[in-house]
Amino acid sequence: MDEPLLGLSPMLQADLARAIRDIRRQGITVLVSEQFARPIIPIIDRGYVIENGILVLEGTREELLANPEVRSAYMGI
Repeated sequence: MDEPLLGLSPMLQADLARAIRDIRRQGITVLVSEQFARPIIPIIDRGYVIENGILVLEGTREELLANPEVRSAYMGI
């Protein structure tokens, strides 16, 4: 999915995140490319940060949530 949250209201973003989580529970792998990661990070297993076409960071959900640069740049925290 490429930027599935773009242009959606916060309520619809939450609905879509729940739908992705439900798909994952069925054992289906979901690949999501998203700039605004706040609604997506809680449901991922691994994340990859790509800047200007270069992989600059990767990690588990927990590692990314603990990274202050990720929190600031991609989660608005």
